[in-house]
This record gives sequence, structure tokens and C-alpha cells, in this order.
Amino acid sequence: MKRTVFYVSDGTAITSETFGHTLLTQFDGVVFEQETIPFVTDKEAAQRVVEAVRQAAERDGQRPIVFSTLLDPEIQAMVAACDALILDMFSVFIQPLEIELQTKSNHTMGRSHGLTDRGAHKVRIDAVNFALRHDDGASTEHYDDADVILVGVSRCGKTPTCLYLALQFGIRAANYPLTPEDLEVMRLPVPLRRYQDRLFALSIDPERLQQLRSERRPDSPYSSLSTCRNEVRDAEALYRIEKLNFLDTTGVSIEEIASRLLQTVGLDRRMF
Repeated sequence: MKRTVFYVSDGTAITSETFGHTLLTQFDGVVFEQETIPFVTDKEAAQRVVEAVRQAAERDGQRPIVFSTLLDPEIQAMVAACDALILDMFSVFIQPLEIELQTKSNHTMGRSHGLTDRGAHKVRIDAVNFALRHDDGASTEHYDDADVILVGVSRCGKTPTCLYLALQFGIRAANYPLTPEDLEVMRLPVPLRRYQDRLFALSIDPERLQQLRSERRPDSPYSSLSTCRNEVRDAEALYRIEKLNFLDTTGVSIEEIASRLLQTVGLDRRMF
């Protein structure tokens, strides 16, 4: 079965995409063709949405699904008149919240992902810069300022996790790679020993690690299965010796890695 899905918003459409994707993952037997239409802020743009939905319905022979976070009542009404399943998230949640909080919402567009708090924006940008400066052990100079330091063998997911933590939560995350030389001595590298209370370790299935390394350096000792098995085995042994919390990242999304890390380490989830 195939269905067309639209994510429609007067802002970036990130909220409708995130919420919609979460719901659609529950339906394994359906193929979803997805289209995002952001910045629907006037009637002309709304009419383009209406036309796109009409064409999809005509092409597919069944009505599309529309996840909407539109706020303007006139634009909402235009889109709601489409021959589609309209899932208007704001109308579902705003009214009950207004009743519970005994106050009217301001119906301001783009608040969720707009630059409404310059201080919060600076926190995120500073965290991203910190992650980039301290990626892959490039610098250990400011580890005193790190909220967390990820350790693990090469290609186990350290860099994308650090950048996600920075961008999403404003977390200052550094990462340090464990090399075969580090693993031979079965001790934490010297730059990490002062910061053991900030370390969080990542592991990975050796076969998956081989796949990832082969994309970077195919047919090399670095990407051989024996190398991957030895490094993962020795790294996990080191984690146990040093009593480090560690997570197997195999088949786990960056979002889940970050959430499990925050929960384990006890860092606040600062939302922006």
C-alpha cells in the first residue's frame, strides 16, 4: 500500500515532520511518499498546498494525509477544505492547553524553531563550536569545560553524537578516539585520566564497524574484520576495567544514543 503524506507549516515544518514521522513509523506495511511544504504564510501559498494535495489524490486514487501546524485561521480553513485526512496538531492541543492554563495562546508563527531567544541560540552555537574544536581528540585543551567526553574506537558514532548533543541540547561534548596503541596498554589515554567522571564510552558490533570502516578505507588493515573484532573486544575490556558507562550503538539512532547518554550521565535536556 502507498500513501502520499504532506507536512505543512507556516514555519520550518520541523515540528510537523517530527511528529508525523514518529506516527508513521508504526505502520510497517505502508509505503509513504512524503513532501514537506514550509512557510505557508499567505493565501497564495495555501492555494499551492491545496493544488498539490488535489494532484496527489488524483494520482493515487485515494486521499493524502496532511500533518499541519498552521496557525492563521484563514489559511487553516483553506487547507482543511482539501480532500485529505487533515491532522492539525495545533488545533488538537492548543485548545485543551488554553482551558487548562486559563489563558489564550498568542498564535505566533515560528516560535518553536525561530530565533526568539538569542541567549539560547548562542549556547547552541558555542556548543557546536566546542564539539568541532574537540572532535576526534584534535584538542584536549578545554576539557575542563566539557559536559561529557565520548570515547570509543574509530567510526563507532562519536562525532555525530557530539554534534547532535550540541545542536539539539546545547551540550558541550568532546570526543576522543581509542587507538590500537591505547588499547595495548589497557589504560585510559593520559589526556582522559583527569576527566574519568565525564567519560561516556561507545561500542559497536564488529561486523557493523567493518562495514563503516570499509566505506572510508576499503581492503585495508584498518577495516579488516579481525582488526574490528580485536579493537571492540579490547575497548570493552578497558571500559570494564575503568568502570565506564558504555552503550552499544549498533542499530541505534543518533537521537537514541544521545537520549540514553543524557539519562545515564544525568545531564539536563535543555530544549531550544
